[in-house]
Amino acid sequence: MDQIGWVIFLVALLFSVMLHESGHFVAAKRFGMKATKYFIGFGPTLWSTTRGETEYGIKALPVGGYVKIIGMTSLDEVDPEDESRSFRQAPAWQRLIVLAAGSFMHFVLAAVIIFGLAIGIGIENDNTTQLGTVAACVPQSATALNDGAACTASDPKSPALLAGLKVGDQVTSFNGVPVSSWTQLENVIKDAKPGSVATITVERDGRPVTLHAKLADVSGHGGYLGIAATTVFQPTSPLGAIRYTGSGFAQVITGSGSALAQLPKAIPSLFAKDRSQTAAGNVSSVVGAARETGQAVAANVGWQYKVSFVLLLIASLNIFVGILNLLPLLPMDGGHVAVVLWEVIRRWLARLRGRADPGLVDYRKLIPVSFSIFLVIVFFGVMLILADIVNPVNIG
Repeated sequence: MDQIGWVIFLVALLFSVMLHESGHFVAAKRFGMKATKYFIGFGPTLWSTTRGETEYGIKALPVGGYVKIIGMTSLDEVDPEDESRSFRQAPAWQRLIVLAAGSFMHFVLAAVIIFGLAIGIGIENDNTTQLGTVAACVPQSATALNDGAACTASDPKSPALLAGLKVGDQVTSFNGVPVSSWTQLENVIKDAKPGSVATITVERDGRPVTLHAKLADVSGHGGYLGIAATTVFQPTSPLGAIRYTGSGFAQVITGSGSALAQLPKAIPSLFAKDRSQTAAGNVSSVVGAARETGQAVAANVGWQYKVSFVLLLIASLNIFVGILNLLPLLPMDGGHVAVVLWEVIRRWLARLRGRADPGLVDYRKLIPVSFSIFLVIVFFGVMLILADIVNPVNIG
């Protein structure tokens, strides 16, 4: 099952790459630009075919893809008869659309995934009183409780286990107080004194059952019963799905910004034993994402959780890649967008001063900057991949 998860992730990754390049390709063709190549991957060509003026194919290394549009920069050589169809001769607004189309496709794919997930499977909700876990023992401390420490032979059995509570029970009241959410249930448990006997009413197989449990005392935590909520998936309306999609985008954008900001600080801790407890635990490569997909598919949980986790991971990855591509750094799409915008600004300033159009930006001056940024990106990418291979962060 773990290997199936890896395959699912790789297929989804290649599909995302195809959509990205299709965005550039379709937009360029729509504006009459000449696209001579459409390839998935890099390196030696495994297969290709030519249709019309475009060669389509697959390369040996499935780590990206590219579309070759003639005349992308002032350095490209173009046949005189094709110059009118080159990228550089198109109006600025058309060039901006072509450049942004790749990231746009990532955002569309992510929105479709999240919206479809909310409508089809439902939104994950763990604020329910249905029991998903009944602990076997009483943890020795609040730290052991928070860390999910395993039970030892000397640990006493949990009050929930002794009381006869079972996974799937729906708690309806605690000490006579009706509860309809996990938040309410947690609050009334906290209000109960350790050592006191609590009366718990649950719905089991459609019938009410009343049980009694003597709450344990966990140092640093207080009264302890030994239960945890299950996760349920509740399908929502189209309007609710739209709101869920918007909140999902907002969370990923915020998280992406935080992860990028922490990346320089995370590098020294990538190979530390306590990586998960440092900033390095919040950053990952495609290898880490593939491993998480494999773990989720192989986990002993319901199919809804597996599908939800994998789809949200793929959607989050697409949003992150879309944002990363729009950063104003060469050689990424956002860097070329910045160049086009600078050409527009220069042209506007020249017109105000009554001067001639300065024309295209000389990319020869940008090569050192572009190459330096490329090396930095490769460095961070290689470090993350190595860390995810030899010192992975497991999702549990």
